[in-house]
Amino acid sequence: MEEKKNGKPHSILWDDRKKGSATGVTDVISFDENSIVLETEQGRLTVKGRDLHIARLMLEQGEVEMEGCMDSLTYSGSNPAKKGAVMKRLFK
Repeated sequence: MEEKKNGKPHSILWDDRKKGSATGVTDVISFDENSIVLETEQGRLTVKGRDLHIARLMLEQGEVEMEGCMDSLTYSGSNPAKKGAVMKRLFK
């Protein structure tokens, strides 16, 4: 099986704002009942809400399952997969 150059694929699935999962997770930065901060293949992901907790963590596979009432998902930082893409398009 061929591995992608930019790491594991990243995806998010959230059901009814109560249960969610993310793939392509490389690290858990912090978590409490109001926020979960994850480092992913696409940058830092912050999940904000109420009564949040990590139900299952499998960093070797890059997967996290979360539960609680999710209010927002926010990415910050650079996207390693897209780094330099703007310059490449400008100088074609």
